Amino acid sequence: MDFLSKLSLGFHGTLRTLDTTRVLTTKLGQILWDLIQGNRKLELAIRTREAFEELGATYIKLGQFIASAPSLFPENFSKEMEKCLDSVRPLSFWEVRKVVESELNGSLNQFFSRFEEIPLASASIAQVHAATTHTGFDVVVKVQRPDIETTLQTDMSLIYLIAILLSKIDPALSSSGLLEIVKEFHDTIIQEIDFIQEAKNIEEFENYLTKVNETRAKVPRVFHEYSTKRILTMERFYGVPLTDLNAIKKYSKNPQETVVNALNIWFASLSNGGMFHADVHAGNLLLLEDGKLGFIDFGIVGRISEKVWFGLMLFMNGLGMQDASMLAKGLIEMDATAKGINERKLAKDLQEVISMMEELARNVQVPEDINKIGEEKLNKIMFDIAKISKDNGLKIPREFGLLIKQMLYFDRYVKILAPEMDLLRDQKKYLPSK
Repeated sequence: MDFLSKLSLGFHGTLRTLDTTRVLTTKLGQILWDLIQGNRKLELAIRTREAFEELGATYIKLGQFIASAPSLFPENFSKEMEKCLDSVRPLSFWEVRKVVESELNGSLNQFFSRFEEIPLASASIAQVHAATTHTGFDVVVKVQRPDIETTLQTDMSLIYLIAILLSKIDPALSSSGLLEIVKEFHDTIIQEIDFIQEAKNIEEFENYLTKVNETRAKVPRVFHEYSTKRILTMERFYGVPLTDLNAIKKYSKNPQETVVNALNIWFASLSNGGMFHADVHAGNLLLLEDGKLGFIDFGIVGRISEKVWFGLMLFMNGLGMQDASMLAKGLIEMDATAKGINERKLAKDLQEVISMMEELARNVQVPEDINKIGEEKLNKIMFDIAKISKDNGLKIPREFGLLIKQMLYFDRYVKILAPEMDLLRDQKKYLPSK
């Protein structure tokens, strides 16, 4: 890094630190006022989420990280952080052009015959533009925000400092693994801003599909000649999300088969490779015009060991069979540190979770309530399982939370495309035989 780059980093970092201090101080004052007024229930979580959204980028991702790991954080925080949205100011086309031309070392029209000025999507780390190459390929270009790496470096330094101070002040936080959680978040977000790694994730999944001769799904082709660590150019997919039943019927004669295929492909990747797409929301899993399933956006992937996979299968079978003892065995299997666990007591406590699931399942009658009930079910299950596990001396790996989050998405797709099917009780329809 040259002198000017270091100077710019230091200047930007100072401004970012001052702005962060201003926002957090303001929110702290509001929290104190809330407490004086007697509003004690959610004030800290709400004000923290508001501060995260105002600070953008890193903090929005931190909020989403907290929401995705309800087993690691207090219930009110995890619920509130679900509201953290990637609602940020779009980059101007001038800024986008500058980043692309700097990364590719040439003018924009040298690489693309068409480049849409209005983005298809804009988020805290990057935004996506439609384009066409000179060879006639329709592509999407994912362009990183110009100051994001510097912002992340500054923010993570502050977050580490705060975590260290909190661990020193409160021994309970130190023993809870707060610093390890911060490190995991840091590693996750660093991977997400490395588009070379994302390209590798895409091609790893593609290689897996080829290896197992899976022709029902595909991933976008990566155009390496137009990609760098800060730009990712991929084949553009044309398709519809699995939440749009009417659109699905245009490309599939059997919507149930479509969702079963999606489940089978996703679970098979877990079983055979250990890697899984960890963000299969409606924008990232499409039914394409040729009838194939398209998996896109591999910024977030998860990896599990055979031990966690085996535990997950036990756990899912326990859910499907409403067998609390099998749920207990699955959770114990997933915790590599589990010692001296009273399996009978754990199973007895988990019976309450099964009863709660049955009640919520009965309430899913109206299609309009699917998303709402789905969120409630996921959160209630995860919070109860986390509390029961902790009370019984177990620690649930974060990968388990990511897996369950994906199950929520699939549960929605099943209820929309195959309402007569039960995701938990009809596992034989989609789980691999292995």
